[in-house]
Amino acid sequence: MTPQLSHKQPTAPDGRRYPEIERFLDYLKSQKNVSSHTLTAYRNDLDQFSIFIASHLGIGDMRNFLPEQLAVVDVRLYMGYLLKNGLQPKSIARKLATLKSFYRYLQHIGIIRTSVLAYVTTPKYPRTVPGFLTEQQTEKLFGEVLSGSSADASRSGAQDIQEQFELERDRALLEVLYSCGLRISELTGLEMHNLSLENGYVKITGKGNKQRIVPLGSCAVEALKKYFEVRRNFFRIFLKGDAGALAHVFVTKKGKKIYPMLVQRITRKYLTPVTEQKERNPHILRHSFATHLLNSGADLKSVSEMLGHSSLTTTEIYTHVTFSRLSEVYRKAHPKA
Repeated sequence: MTPQLSHKQPTAPDGRRYPEIERFLDYLKSQKNVSSHTLTAYRNDLDQFSIFIASHLGIGDMRNFLPEQLAVVDVRLYMGYLLKNGLQPKSIARKLATLKSFYRYLQHIGIIRTSVLAYVTTPKYPRTVPGFLTEQQTEKLFGEVLSGSSADASRSGAQDIQEQFELERDRALLEVLYSCGLRISELTGLEMHNLSLENGYVKITGKGNKQRIVPLGSCAVEALKKYFEVRRNFFRIFLKGDAGALAHVFVTKKGKKIYPMLVQRITRKYLTPVTEQKERNPHILRHSFATHLLNSGADLKSVSEMLGHSSLTTTEIYTHVTFSRLSEVYRKAHPKA
């Protein structure tokens, strides 16, 4: 009987997880330096696959499973099972990518000679265009909205050192997100030694512990300088210490490393007056960074490197706006358009 797909994360019980899965995950962690989130996703995908295969092939103990037992039709039945249970083609494609990676590992260590997954085609799915701010909305965010927050605090008489600390931190945080196109994990993990305000760049540790250097815009540099000045005063008063001793760039009012949920709240707070898009999260500023650069003539390879993408294909999704802009320019300027 085919197992029902649960909304909870699948966990293969003892005997229903193929032992090489644990070794594969250890390999990813130690040799490929993948993030904990990626490891969790891989584990869930492979556990789900193990449970399905154990049921489908009638294997009571997956320690007896032989990877070469798997046929193309079995994989396609698994994909059909996922589709029947409501998964979208994009999610199925991701799970298939996990299986292909696992089978390449099995081939690499000599357990199998060829991978059956090499003969399975990844399902096509429409690539959604990421949300982004227009340049006018960006100007509104960093001008009217953030300046208005400062004025409101002043008028209410509540702009004490704590409120000023949070305001300048939030301003610097948003400037860095937009200036450098960072992922939320890259922002929260940013440490003081990663910054070079004098030279105008920041060193980022991205996915798979890959490092890259990204230019830091002048507005972001000025916002950081002001934030650090306010931060020093704040912690001298409230913690009787010096914020210069804090390792992380962005911290809470308790001096702790800023966390993703707080970054989400900050971006939602300041983006709400700017855009009506449903998603008002830090990734919108990353998308805006890439879109605005390409619209202004930056080459795809440079933008890809700054974003930390491992493939140009991932960056190409941002070219939709560039092409639209070029088409508009062409229609207005070409005599025979």
